[in-house]
Amino acid sequence: MAIEQTCPAGVLPSEEAVVLLYGPEPVHEGEALAKAIVETVEKLTRCPPR
Repeated sequence: MAIEQTCPAGVLPSEEAVVLLYGPEPVHEGEALAKAIVETVEKLTRCPPR
């Protein structure tokens, strides 16, 4: 699964959880990855700069 190579630790649930939540196909993996990216960007834009 490419998710582990693309997202830092803690951004996504385990591979098993991703399959249960989204499905086993590559398009489902893409959906999980896209959601994680959007949530990370939203989180980073809420945090004040250091």
